[in-house]
Amino acid sequence: KDVAFKTNWDEENKINVIELDFAVYGVRKTVWTVIQSSFLQAVSTTRMIIKSVVQLITGTVPANSISGPVGIISVIGDAAGAGIRSLLNILSYISIDLGVMNLLPIPALDGGRLLTLFVEAVTKKKLSRKWEIAINAAGFVLLIGIMIFATYNDISRMIRK
Repeated sequence: KDVAFKTNWDEENKINVIELDFAVYGVRKTVWTVIQSSFLQAVSTTRMIIKSVVQLITGTVPANSISGPVGIISVIGDAAGAGIRSLLNILSYISIDLGVMNLLPIPALDGGRLLTLFVEAVTKKKLSRKWEIAINAAGFVLLIGIMIFATYNDISRMIRK
């Protein structure tokens, strides 16, 4: 067994103590293992981003934790100062984040367009051009509002530092 898991009751503190023991094995780097590892890391990052969006929507995470362009530039600068590996990691994270956000079902984003196409396919009716423009304009206004809010958060954080 590579993983050992057991629990013990600590009578003095009246708590259950969990002991976890595991082993780490090296993997020989080949083109296939590097591609596989990169894919798994991208999937893990995507899951984390989706979970974060859900937490923002449900209110588990406060809305003022959102960062905009100013915060992103700050994080990129910090990562660049830590070395090329950190910089590449944060750039890959931002790239995946933008891809996930673009697929959200918000009008004016690709996810909103996909939702519109899905609704049209189900109803077998094409949305009128007038409604499509109005919906996308509303989505655009929403996105600009989010960007202003995120930039405000970034500047507030910078002032508090």
